[in-house]
Amino acid sequence: MKAHLQHRFQLEMGFCCKISLFLEEYTFLFLRIDIEQNASGGIGLKGIVEERAVELGNYILENKTTVRKAAKKYGISKSTVHKDVADRLKSVNPQLYCQVRKILEINKAQRHIRGGMATRRKYRGKQETFSEDIV
Repeated sequence: MKAHLQHRFQLEMGFCCKISLFLEEYTFLFLRIDIEQNASGGIGLKGIVEERAVELGNYILENKTTVRKAAKKYGISKSTVHKDVADRLKSVNPQLYCQVRKILEINKAQRHIRGGMATRRKYRGKQETFSEDIV
């Protein structure tokens, strides 16, 4: 009988540790420990959901950041961040939820302006390149 047991857990600074134990006929063959950086380079928060919601809420509040930037920093999806701060945080920490909600509402109100600025930068760069080709 062969068996391969594996456990992965998060470390600080965007690293995770994977411990693998290989067995054959109830005899210990070898133990392997891998420490690797998360794929996105972000800080891993795949743990207890309530703790993650509070951590994300505090990060958004302290840095006045967007859901997208928080997702990138922690290496999780935008929908997970939004679910955590919009739904889960409400039941875990209502006071923090109200503060984070205000920031998210401001971000939502400014979203169309940021999108317009990004489009302007995109096409302004193309126009400058185009005008240089003509001259």
